[in-house]
Amino acid sequence: MEQTTVDVLSSPAIRFGQELHRSRRARGWSQVGLSKRMGYSNTLVSYVERAKRAPTKNFAVKADEVFETGGTFYELWRRHAKASLLEGFPEFAEAEARCRRLRELALTIVTGLFQVREYAEALAYAAVQRGAITQSAADQRVDFLAARQRLLERTKPPLIHVVLDESCLVRTVGGKAVMLRQLDHIAELAARPNITVQVAPFHLGEHLPFKMPVTLLDLPDGSVVGYAESHARGHLERKRETITAWEREYDQLVVEALPKAASLALIHKARKELAP
Repeated sequence: MEQTTVDVLSSPAIRFGQELHRSRRARGWSQVGLSKRMGYSNTLVSYVERAKRAPTKNFAVKADEVFETGGTFYELWRRHAKASLLEGFPEFAEAEARCRRLRELALTIVTGLFQVREYAEALAYAAVQRGAITQSAADQRVDFLAARQRLLERTKPPLIHVVLDESCLVRTVGGKAVMLRQLDHIAELAARPNITVQVAPFHLGEHLPFKMPVTLLDLPDGSVVGYAESHARGHLERKRETITAWEREYDQLVVEALPKAASLALIHKARKELAP
């Protein structure tokens, strides 16, 4: 039998798997029996029980339904989702879900809210290949991003203003086919009435106000919070002095970046050069 030295209390994925196993055994069900009740393969049930695959939100919701646990598995999924994310990011994601307006500068890679799934998977699985995260954490990051992106599909979505550094358009992620779809997706989002996309061209050089990706969120209570991250951790900023400085620099960025029409033209140009 495969052994593990992982601390169960520090591993939400293992905790989820053990609870699934315990609940199944308590009902006297086999993995095949549970898989039929849940509508998933018995292989997936086995993998989740052994923490070899990350549980998805839909899997957790179905487990609560089958076992009549009223949200136990969903809460375990939430803990697992947070455990696989960069420190400080879950707090930001909660604020993002409530925001009325979002302003963001994306450097190097396309902002998460705009990423197509294949683009997000390429980034996450590259981190697995580097040994930075586990396959389970990569799967969970991609699923969590999909949950965040529902913000764009609300009946009353927030106002969104995103400035993409030109490098986001020309750095191929996931191969040509994925990147072409990604560029098309950005253009489609830019056509929505609540979304404004601008591009910060390379020729801005040292005049680019920010040297790191940054996000500003206007919350329902009228407050504004900011988010920035380093390679190791993220930070949700609430200090009024810092937020005021970030807003001033973002306003400058909007002035320096290309107008909407010129930005869209540059997106189409990047696409054309990728697939002549």
